[in-house]
Amino acid sequence: MRRRAARDERGYFSPAPPRVLAHRGLALEAPENTLLAFLHAINAGATHIETDVHGSADGVAIVSHDPDLTRLAGRDVKVAQLTSAELHRVSLGEGQSYCSLAEALDAFPETRFNIDVKSAEAIPGTIKAIRDVGATDRVLIGSFSSARRLAVVRELPGVATSISAGGALPAAHAARAGAVRMLTRLLAGVQAVQLPRKVAGASIVTERAIRNFHRAGVEVHIWTINDPAEMTRLLDRGVDGIVTDRADLALPLVAERGGAID
Repeated sequence: MRRRAARDERGYFSPAPPRVLAHRGLALEAPENTLLAFLHAINAGATHIETDVHGSADGVAIVSHDPDLTRLAGRDVKVAQLTSAELHRVSLGEGQSYCSLAEALDAFPETRFNIDVKSAEAIPGTIKAIRDVGATDRVLIGSFSSARRLAVVRELPGVATSISAGGALPAAHAARAGAVRMLTRLLAGVQAVQLPRKVAGASIVTERAIRNFHRAGVEVHIWTINDPAEMTRLLDRGVDGIVTDRADLALPLVAERGGAID
């Protein structure tokens, strides 16, 4: 049986779970994935931010969920077509613009960041930002693409990482079936599974599945949960993390259980 992910006083997996991962910050009174949204989440008590990165035209890792500016800025242009300086000049409201990953890591040096690498263009800039800020021990690298995720992880020895989409279904089936040896092999090299409540119709939030993930040595983080009643059910079943747009609602529930509050 593998041991649970190693923790220290500064690492990504601290404080002890359960933990809240503020999905794109707290965007009730701020544009998502901006420094202001991150600040609001942290002021509410969040220790962990979930965010996304794309690559700019000049190779900088830019904090953005979408590959283009259409939804947030009303501009029919891709992040990869603009330089970081040009993206900084794009107004997103509330005095905010697109920020770089390095800026976010530097602005909040005590905060842990869960980083979804959304494009191949983001890989070099993500590695550089984390190295430049010295943030390897307080980030977790994720991606729907195993190739993108591993390209970053290989360059950042010791960095935390979570399973990618390709491994999610076999891992979910193994956890539900109690095939812990197989599950341990499937999860080699990762410290967390970050998944929706169901994978291809199979629930992974049964107590048995969660217990087997734990036996295989990984944390279980479930996304994206905004209903307090559902948060409570998941916490009761033993999940380690709730990824949510409503960190303000999740944090009091977690605090009641002695969870991740610095």
